[in-house]
Amino acid sequence: MSLASLNAVINTGAKVVICAKPWAENLLAAYTKNPDVDFLALSGKWRDDSKKIRNYRKINPVAKKEVGLLIPDSLTSALTFKLAGLSSAGYKDDGRSLLLRWPVTKITPRLHNVLSWHHLSRIALSHWGFNCADQPDRRILLPFTDEHIVEKDVYMSQHALKSNEFIIIAPTSKGLHHGKSKVWPEYEKLTQSLQRQGHRVIMCPPPNETTQAKANAISAELLPPLALGPYTALLKEAALVICNDSGVSHLSAVATAKQITLIGVSEIEHTGPWSTSALILGEIGHWPTQDEVLAAAEKVLRGSD
Repeated sequence: MSLASLNAVINTGAKVVICAKPWAENLLAAYTKNPDVDFLALSGKWRDDSKKIRNYRKINPVAKKEVGLLIPDSLTSALTFKLAGLSSAGYKDDGRSLLLRWPVTKITPRLHNVLSWHHLSRIALSHWGFNCADQPDRRILLPFTDEHIVEKDVYMSQHALKSNEFIIIAPTSKGLHHGKSKVWPEYEKLTQSLQRQGHRVIMCPPPNETTQAKANAISAELLPPLALGPYTALLKEAALVICNDSGVSHLSAVATAKQITLIGVSEIEHTGPWSTSALILGEIGHWPTQDEVLAAAEKVLRGSD
């Protein structure tokens, strides 16, 4: 959901260093093909990360001023950049104002995260003398590298996957939302229904989610995990992606994959897929039924024929 902000920053033409968790490096690899964009993998441990950023700055000095844009609201991210010697802009949540050179107040009522982070980026860039569009695009695409596409194609060949002839499900989600699971409880029944109709239903979760995936949809065909870049490219090849309000939903959006996102506990207006075509079923306090999801899936699949 931060791609709009990343695009806005890169479009300034300034040198950009993306500081993020290691898993994001493969996903964002197309950006780092640009010689003015680097990636610095962080651990989430402020002492180690601030030292890593300081060392990077020493090895890669720049002639002009260096500033930081903090997308996360966390105190840790603000402390990390402060100790790394960076003057930063960010939302002043969680008692962070003293750590920020440019504290920004959030707009109320709460915006969708894409809009909120783009607003933060626009305010920060204006402080630094750059222009930025007032609103993000309604459709934001993830650029793929040639390596992403090759790995995706090899994977499809290895597992006899043909474009538009398989369904991907993602019956997992990390953590809880206000103490409640974000995972729709009917994936196994849906999988069996789709298989009875002759559809190939696959899932390829990361290793740390494999146990959860098998518990929630034991009948689905479990394939090996993929790095996020080729996995996102694979989503676009599917006849349909069925997922929770989770990372796979957002990856499907930036791949323009055909997707159905299932909700029951989360605020879709804040965290839902940034997409003009995603089908969203359910609402807070009310998961969609298996029959509702199956009917919606059949309609999407008929349109894919």
